[in-house]
Amino acid sequence: MLEASPSEPDETIVPKQEWLLTPGPLTTARTVRESMLKDWGSWDTEFRQLTADIRQQVLDIAVNDHSIREEYDCVPLQGSGTFVVEAMLGTLLPKQSKTLVLINGAYGKRIATTLSYLGRQYVTLDKGDFLPPLPHEVEAMLDADPDITHLVIVHCETSSGIANPLKELAALARKRNLGLLVDSMSAFGAMPADAGELGYDALVSSANKCIEGAPGFGFVIARKKLLEASRGNSHSISLDVFEQWDNMNRTGQWRFTPPTHVVAAFAEGLRLHREEGGAEARLKRYVDNRDTLVDGMRERGFETLLSERWLSPIIVTFFNPAHSNFDFAAFYDGLKSRGFVIYPGKLTEVDSFRVGCIGRIDTQVMQQLLRAVDETLNELSVDDASPGADALSQRNLLDEYLEAS
Repeated sequence: MLEASPSEPDETIVPKQEWLLTPGPLTTARTVRESMLKDWGSWDTEFRQLTADIRQQVLDIAVNDHSIREEYDCVPLQGSGTFVVEAMLGTLLPKQSKTLVLINGAYGKRIATTLSYLGRQYVTLDKGDFLPPLPHEVEAMLDADPDITHLVIVHCETSSGIANPLKELAALARKRNLGLLVDSMSAFGAMPADAGELGYDALVSSANKCIEGAPGFGFVIARKKLLEASRGNSHSISLDVFEQWDNMNRTGQWRFTPPTHVVAAFAEGLRLHREEGGAEARLKRYVDNRDTLVDGMRERGFETLLSERWLSPIIVTFFNPAHSNFDFAAFYDGLKSRGFVIYPGKLTEVDSFRVGCIGRIDTQVMQQLLRAVDETLNELSVDDASPGADALSQRNLLDEYLEAS
């Protein structure tokens, strides 16, 4: 069991703290929150060492093969995850590049929108709300367009909760000699993302996801030779990854005011990550959370959007019950009043909601959530949580698509 009792949320820092069952921001450990009580000077030697330490510790997670460790570096950057994705795209994609963006949810679409703003050439493979991009489909697009130079992939698309086939698509990128950029915002630190195995040029993630820190900055893990070649390529003074990297290496400083408290929280999150057993142990806890959640919800009649093969351990999408008394807003409020915050769905075809499995939570928290679901459904007079036929047809579409492929 984790250091905060699931039956009694820790109230030493924030009174009546709720469990955040979202893909980030998420529930953090008490010591992570306590680490933000100290004020730091951004030019102070101690803070500069803290920045250097977190950069190296992120690389410890990202690069298992020490023979290639020196090929990569970690560049923290202020802002939300989207800031860091834009920084990666705007700095590391050459102006004359042409990128294939794989889309099966909101975050793939956001990458395409960002490239439009940046004026970079791109094409898309858009699979709608949740269908995974499969290697043979990507290869067909590459055959049809030899001008494509780069591939951009969302590791875990939290719109639906799908874990995309990153390993297979990375192998294809290597085979075709394409630059590979990975948005691993919600997955890095738990789901496998080893640079040696995948061979990506760059990967981005955020402080407030699987490392279980606080929101406020993200980081780019990139090949040094790519960073060196990107000088002068960025569209933005504040989102220039090269300039941030160069300045940090020369001075130890962030170029602009750093989120000092959040950096300290991230350092504590990394310490807890190591203490737990690293990415493998964290993944196991998240998988256990997911399995407890999914099994319990199915026992109550709920159905998942995705079948087992594609369910990520990050967040799970459930169809709304078809029962006439079910109302998501009332369901959300009922759970929140019992100490649980979930997410609305992002599907366009059917109504759904999402429940996150990451953060400083364990299976006991999930069991408590299931009891809160029972109480809330009873309060709403919903005695059947099963979805309608139109919802199940969406999952059947996925199964048929995979079987035909």
